Order: sequence, then C-alpha cells, then structure tokens
Amino acid sequence: MSKSLKRVARALEEAGLPDTIMEAGESRTAEQAANACGCALDQIVKSIIFAGEESGAIRLFLTAGGNRICTAKASALAGEALGRADANLVRATTGFAIGGVSPLGHLSPSPIWMDPRLLEFDQVWAAAGTPRHVFSIDPQVLMKLINAQPADFVE
Repeated sequence: MSKSLKRVARALEEAGLPDTIMEAGESRTAEQAANACGCALDQIVKSIIFAGEESGAIRLFLTAGGNRICTAKASALAGEALGRADANLVRATTGFAIGGVSPLGHLSPSPIWMDPRLLEFDQVWAAAGTPRHVFSIDPQVLMKLINAQPADFVE
C-alpha cells in the first residue's frame, strides 16, 4: 500500500469512519470513476487545486463530477487571482499526485470550498490518495471533517 493511500486510510480511521477505500482502476475522468464506482457522475468528488497568483498558496475546490469550476468565482472566494497549481506544488503541499488528490489527509492544510451539489447525495466518492483508489463518504460528514465551506464556484 502506498504512503498516500495509507495516509487516507489513517485519516478515515482517526475520524472513526469505516475504511471504504476500493480500487477503481485507471479512472482518468469523472465519467470513468462513476462507472467504476457504479454511481452517478455528480457523486464523484473532483479535487481541483489552484495556486494564488500573488501568494502562491494552494486552494482546494471540491466539485461534483459533472461540474466545471469558474475561475473568476473561485478567485473571488480566495481573495486573489488563482491559476492552476503545478504538479510539484500539489505534491509538496498535499502529499498527493495530481489525479489522486484526496480531500483529506493532506500534509499541509489549505482552505477548502465544496460544491453544494455534492451535498444533495447520501454518498459521494473521492480520490483516496492515488489515481487508482477511491473512498465513499457521506458528503455532510466529509464537509465537517475537512472544514470545507460550501460555496458557489461552478460555471
């Protein structure tokens, strides 16, 4: 088991949650992940990381699988212009590679915003630290666990 996957499993355990991690194969898109999990597209949690153009600090936005992030809305929430974070910054800050960024178990905490669409489901699926693994969780529990703020930042 990879260090990243272990960190997510440990975060779930420390929160008193069941280990629902499963291998989903090489799911490069939200559609592929939804098919692998047997769920609706919008039950897939996409972890999108931006970097502040002035501060360089990362910001995490969790959105439903079928949604796209509006950079202008995301920037307004962050209080500065945002650009895509490069792979090295993502790994150094979160401990995860792009494609496997879990919403929990980060090396360094960062502000997190959550798409309210995710809260419409009893269960959602998110990356578990690798591009091949996901875990399921009640989105309300996830939001509280990671101290995410619900906000409108989608197109």
